[in-house]
Amino acid sequence: MPTSSPLRPLRRALPTIIQGGMGVAVSSWRLASAVARRGQLGVVSGTALDLVLARRLEDGDADGSARRAMAAFPAPALVERVLTRYLRPGGRAPGTAYTPVPRVSLRPTRAGQELTVLAGFVEVWLAKEGHDGPVGVNFLEKIQMALPAAVYGAMLAGVDAVLVGAGIPRHLPHLLDELAAHRPAGMPVDVAGDPGGAHAVAIDPPALLGPGLPILDRPLFLAVVSSEVLVAYLTRDPAIRPEGFVIEGPRAGGHNAPPRGRQVLDERGQPVFGARDDADVAKVAAAGLPFWLAGAQGTPEAVRAAVAAGAVGAQVGTVFALSTESGLTPSLRGRLLARVRAGTLEVLTDAVASPTGFPFKVAQLEGSLSDPATRGARPRLCDLGYLRSAYLKDNGQVGYRCPAEPVAMFVRKGGSAEDTTGRACLCNSLTADVGLGQTRPDGRAEEPLVTLGSDLTGASRLAALHPDGWSADQALDWLLAPAVHD
Repeated sequence: MPTSSPLRPLRRALPTIIQGGMGVAVSSWRLASAVARRGQLGVVSGTALDLVLARRLEDGDADGSARRAMAAFPAPALVERVLTRYLRPGGRAPGTAYTPVPRVSLRPTRAGQELTVLAGFVEVWLAKEGHDGPVGVNFLEKIQMALPAAVYGAMLAGVDAVLVGAGIPRHLPHLLDELAAHRPAGMPVDVAGDPGGAHAVAIDPPALLGPGLPILDRPLFLAVVSSEVLVAYLTRDPAIRPEGFVIEGPRAGGHNAPPRGRQVLDERGQPVFGARDDADVAKVAAAGLPFWLAGAQGTPEAVRAAVAAGAVGAQVGTVFALSTESGLTPSLRGRLLARVRAGTLEVLTDAVASPTGFPFKVAQLEGSLSDPATRGARPRLCDLGYLRSAYLKDNGQVGYRCPAEPVAMFVRKGGSAEDTTGRACLCNSLTADVGLGQTRPDGRAEEPLVTLGSDLTGASRLAALHPDGWSADQALDWLLAPAVHD
């Protein structure tokens, strides 16, 4: 099946600013739309989009935005099935729990894939509505089992770029090629205990959606990596080569690459980052592909320095995460901004919080899971499972486990009790950040856990300029302002 020309707006004019894809719906469609309308790359988070759509519908879809996007989806019968299952006109009754969504797995159910494809479509369609600016979607390679369906949904909505980090995304170019032609495609999945096994999660677009599918553009693929070594690896073979890179430094928010070499800690137990932890920009530039620098790039001077070093521009997260269009709840954003204005907000690297095993940046905020006591008091459970990993059971079947689940359960599945120490349930806490946290039978609400970049210089300077908060437009005006010479 033919695809349309790849000469799309993003290819004609590469943006200076990439707005980072953050959290679960922190990089909301509203934020991505605001950035894209300025000709910069607005990016929606691709994490747990199925859950986000289902819970927005259960909360009533008060402004009708989700249903407006769903009306444009090319398979109306699929839309009707999702609406029948999840839409609650007027929203949930107080104290009512959200309906579970199918868990991601190597053998996804049809209902689960339908919801995920539709959710990817809805988020990107809304981000692109009413303008022709470029929109991207960001995924974690670690969440392999959700990728094919979510990517396909985003492509049906005309996504311009797919960004993937937290791993080595060597399989994405082939996946995008196949999905652009509506061909059945698969994503290899790592299975602990069976490293040589041919495990993959598959999607068959015609079987899922039916005939008459629209012609698709194949989006750009930008690999989010931390070193020139990975750049060299991904560029040596055309089959795995991306169209560009986001080079993420150790001060970026969210998941970070483990430090290179022997780790040095300061008196607080925080890693001390040095030149050895930054990518060699000259070697990255020598690969000949467009790249953007990320991590501590949220000031006009940093953006200009990135361009001077050979980058197209910079990926910026924190100042957009704190903008009015981000998905953070107003109360949570207000508390974070108050700390920024007071100069008391700290963002620390937590080596154990994330079940993925990657270091994770955590904003220190009372009442959140950044507090060890709050984290320890939360009952251990794993009812969402986006960060659980596959493993080979003794009977040869594939099972799933997460170091944030109950310790006895994790150990029974072959995990080590030591690996459970200090783990946080990111799946539930990140949904709480955006007002979509689960209500428990005992009335307990899930506590949030916020990730930001550890360099708050840009946020502090914007807070001085805009004491009551700032919009994505105001952040862009500041970031893209020409240098002022005395």
